[in-house]
Amino acid sequence: MRIVVAMSGGVDSTVAAALLVDQGHEVIGVSMQLYDQREGEARFGSCCTLDDLHDARRAAVALGIPHYIVNFERPFEDQVIADFVAQYLSGRTPIPCTRCNSDIKFATLLERAAALDAGLLATGHYARTGRDEARGRHVLRRGVDHARDQAYFLFSLTQDQLARACFPVGAMTKTAVREVARARGLHVADKPDSHEICFVPDGDYASFVERRAGESARREGAIRDVSGTRLGTHRGVHRFTVGQRKGLGLATGEPLYVIELQADTQTVVVGPRRSLERTVMDVADVNWIAGAAPASPVRASVQIRHKHRPAPATVTPTAATRVEVVFDAPQAAVSPGQAAVFYDDDVVLGGGWIDRGL
Repeated sequence: MRIVVAMSGGVDSTVAAALLVDQGHEVIGVSMQLYDQREGEARFGSCCTLDDLHDARRAAVALGIPHYIVNFERPFEDQVIADFVAQYLSGRTPIPCTRCNSDIKFATLLERAAALDAGLLATGHYARTGRDEARGRHVLRRGVDHARDQAYFLFSLTQDQLARACFPVGAMTKTAVREVARARGLHVADKPDSHEICFVPDGDYASFVERRAGESARREGAIRDVSGTRLGTHRGVHRFTVGQRKGLGLATGEPLYVIELQADTQTVVVGPRRSLERTVMDVADVNWIAGAAPASPVRASVQIRHKHRPAPATVTPTAATRVEVVFDAPQAAVSPGQAAVFYDDDVVLGGGWIDRGL
């Protein structure tokens, strides 16, 4: 079978391509150029850089497969970076990697794969696909290596996309993946993982937002406690995230955390850790992997951020693409803008974007 592999230049996607080559498939490597490389790399981190594109091409040569670079600068700017800035300005905490996976990598690369007459698009994600024959549908499962699991970022995949998706390293551990790379003599075998957001390599989200948004981002506001008492001032809600403790600039007798961000009034609400706990949350723009919302409430394990341990809850559809989640036990730092993903054991039922916690 002809298979297109999204090659990022890292060890995971490189080994994914190697495994498919070993299985006898006709493999084509494709890498995404997400920004103007002529600007240099000062504003971008260790994901999708010029070095990564070189690494991907070098790996393709070693594997004996063709390699192409596709320019996705405009959609990346419009659908990922612009959304990132807008979300922070509205007092939300975005996940650009999820937007990139759903709006850029799968939606657009699947079109490229079809143009190349490829039956599948493979990536280096730690996730798995399967088939529920009884219900006649495709399923998305967590990766075997739960410490590396990336199914959380793929909750927006549709049945059509899953039918054409392939995750060759999903049944492997990271250690095993690096061992395969070493055995094949691939130069990326010990390449470090990328942890930062590619377009904010120094982690200074506030400065990035201000550079992009200009004066509209520099709006002072009040820091208030949960009773409404003014404790101080700040230089924009985009400088804070729910659950944040450091950098508040307040001298108080007990540790305070960001409880809520009210962008309309530029108010940052702070309080003790216990005030962070929420039992109920509204989730919008929900995608159900099965293709349709369940007819009645479902029990699920719900994950509210990437490193969060999924917690038992009842998920009740309230509209075609909205649900109410009621946790069995309160959860800390339910952050608007983050993804909420629903699991049945290791099967991803669906997910959406946290609108608010109650």
